[in-house]
Amino acid sequence: SHPTTLLIPKARGGRTQCAVYLLLALCATALYLAGEPLVPTARSLAFHFGALQIGALLKGICYLAEEIFHLQSRHHGSFWRALRACFPLCWHGPMLLICGSAYVALLDGHGQPLILRLSLASLCQLLILALGLHKPSAVEISEMSERSKQNVAHGLAWSYYVGYLRIVLPRVKKSMEEFIRANPNRLACRETWKLHILVPLSCDVYDDLEKADSNIQYLTDLTETTLTRAGTKKRVYKHSLYAIKDEDKKLWHCAVEYATPLQSLYAMSQDECAAFSREDRLEQAKLFYRTLEEILKGSKECAGTYRLIVYEEPGEAETHFLSREILWHLRQQHHEEYAMYEGNHTHTPSTTLNSSELDLQISESDMPQPLRSDC
Repeated sequence: SHPTTLLIPKARGGRTQCAVYLLLALCATALYLAGEPLVPTARSLAFHFGALQIGALLKGICYLAEEIFHLQSRHHGSFWRALRACFPLCWHGPMLLICGSAYVALLDGHGQPLILRLSLASLCQLLILALGLHKPSAVEISEMSERSKQNVAHGLAWSYYVGYLRIVLPRVKKSMEEFIRANPNRLACRETWKLHILVPLSCDVYDDLEKADSNIQYLTDLTETTLTRAGTKKRVYKHSLYAIKDEDKKLWHCAVEYATPLQSLYAMSQDECAAFSREDRLEQAKLFYRTLEEILKGSKECAGTYRLIVYEEPGEAETHFLSREILWHLRQQHHEEYAMYEGNHTHTPSTTLNSSELDLQISESDMPQPLRSDC
């Protein structure tokens, strides 16, 4: 695989949950080895659980104080929907009731009064909310966004696929075939009869590929596809064919274009209103590539019609960096075609001999025999 693909993050696994279970086992073991009496330990455990549920309850009350002013616009005028949005009652409510009951049942009458303990627990939880210590970390936010498919990159990838790639990719092969009839020597390798989609992680998209790299030369446009889309009559979709010059001055031909949604990511990072940093742009560009790859892999109608070329531009400007990236993928495709041809040749020979024919052709005598076995 290309070294650049190592930069693309894979989906997060379940290691976080495994770490939770491991630490839980370690804490339980430490409590057991400490040899503390069971009743005080259970009472303390119930109180700590109750304090956590009180914190969730107080946080919900604080959020509800804002949401009641948005009932019509956000919750369709339903106070119950706003209440459910602020309080996950299906879990925290029963837990608070169970922990409170367990603590009262185990109370021995000594120590601080229950009201004082609850007041102290509430004070601590409110201080946590006031200081902002309850806010999730950057990793938690990233994981929640990825799991819920609510990142900017997810929307851009799906829009790019539904509004463009799903329309044009199934027609790429036909356009290539029509071009080959008129130019039989241009695209010799069938494996390169694809739309090569450039995905620069910097989101720096050139409108003219010839200006980006002088080794890339425009040849012609493939056959246009005309459709009526979203109220526009005879909307035209087409792809441009380019000649890529390698180190030996040999020309390689392919259809190349940028993934246009990257322009949106770049523009967002340049606009202060979007509050989109360069780090956010890089993260979303990687997620865009991963999401688009997953979508296209699951699309049967687009299979074998595309090639995603993701790359990270070097720190120092290189004159022919882009052409080398494209050439690497073209050579890979040539190699794939050659390997497939070899595999088919070895597994399906033109003449296959069965065991009876082999027996007839093997002589048990040392004397010369006729070449034909039916003599």
